[in-house]
Amino acid sequence: MHGYLKIIPYIYLAAGVFFIYSGFVRYNQGEEGFWIWFVIAALSIFMFFFRMRFAKKFTQNRNDKP
Repeated sequence: MHGYLKIIPYIYLAAGVFFIYSGFVRYNQGEEGFWIWFVIAALSIFMFFFRMRFAKKFTQNRNDKP
């Protein structure tokens, strides 16, 4: 169960990279709603850092208890 929890933040990071790429492709094609892809990318990258910080805090709290 804990193995996949270490992978989840990197999935968010990969999704962020994908959405940035997709946003640039849509921008270059002249589509109007390209900015929403950048918003989703920003949320994905935020979630990556949030999950990494949460995992670090959770591990420290678990190791600090006697």
